[in-house]
Amino acid sequence: MKRKIDFGLNGKPATLDIDDDRFLLWVLRTELELTGSKYGCGEGICGACTVMVDGKAVRSCKTALKGVAGKQVVTIEGLAATAATGRPLHPLQQAFVDHGAFQCGYCTSGMLMTAAAFLHDNPKPSRAAIESHMARNLCRCGAHHRIVDAIEAVALKASAPA
Repeated sequence: MKRKIDFGLNGKPATLDIDDDRFLLWVLRTELELTGSKYGCGEGICGACTVMVDGKAVRSCKTALKGVAGKQVVTIEGLAATAATGRPLHPLQQAFVDHGAFQCGYCTSGMLMTAAAFLHDNPKPSRAAIESHMARNLCRCGAHHRIVDAIEAVALKASAPA
């Protein structure tokens, strides 16, 4: 059903008059031109489309737009700003760079969003907990160990005494 949907998007208000059954991924990519979230499997399995909704990682390919009404949505574009805004990378983004945690980059945005939500809820996870949680996101290039290394580095740095 077409209706007005209000939600927060990357820290700013968003309003769309649109079919509320459309999946969030396609609304982000087509209407809002935020193409960082990728289409992978279309079944909510691979994680390439992951965004955060009210701080929780969700698969945008299976989330109807009506499910984000009144909520805060953060995409990879909102995780941290680019050099154009003068803000530095998010610590996870920097760790992915530092650890070479991507090859083709297709899964990277979903990995980063999943990791950001995970670390928000679990600021001091064990490596085993990181591996277990991130196993829900697929990387076909074989960078999974470097991805876990990057997430672990951020967790260790955050939990280190000042």
